[in-house]
Amino acid sequence: MKAGTLVDSAAEAVREYIRAHGLKVGDALPAEGAFAAELGVSRPVMREAFHALAALKMIDVGNGRRARVAAIDGSVMAASIGHAVSTAQVSLVDVWDVRRTLELRTAELAAANRSDEQASQILRAARELEHFRDENERTRADTRFHQLIALASGNQLFFQIVRSFEQMMLVAIPKAWAGRVTSGDREESLVLHREVAEAIAARDPELARVAMESHFARSIGDLFRQES
Repeated sequence: MKAGTLVDSAAEAVREYIRAHGLKVGDALPAEGAFAAELGVSRPVMREAFHALAALKMIDVGNGRRARVAAIDGSVMAASIGHAVSTAQVSLVDVWDVRRTLELRTAELAAANRSDEQASQILRAARELEHFRDENERTRADTRFHQLIALASGNQLFFQIVRSFEQMMLVAIPKAWAGRVTSGDREESLVLHREVAEAIAARDPELARVAMESHFARSIGDLFRQES
């Protein structure tokens, strides 16, 4: 059997071990040597399998300690999306359209599930957007606003997916703002952010969804003008 196939099989065996034994985040795995002996593969093959799983953020490995089951992490998805955009397989407008589909739902859920502290954080993030003149600060604040909403949804997967768009947002948000050529355009965008935050604070899922739809309809239009 080829080395690559051995590594793939060994990695799958580790994933199956995690599933079969009901391991949770932070639980320790058997040592590489124990897996190697059980599977009948060499230690180098097993080490490569562990490293492959670590690269996929499925396990955490470190010198001098046993590997542990890793927490969910959107960075692998982020790298894949970034690669797709940089190689022109998808466009920023495509990414924004997917974000719109997801974030209409996160806004609804946030309105239903948010804590008082989360509502305050989202409102504060929307207001902070009004005060930033530096493009980088405004972009990061806008990104944080959307991540706070996803976190308040109570669905960890939504949060990780929205986080995975972060690097794309750092590119696309300045382009969308560049499409807002008048002070009225910019003010409208700020108002739309506030309306989303206020609907979430009011625990009104339908209004939150409508407000987020209006926000994305405007943002995609601004971005499309820059991309076309």
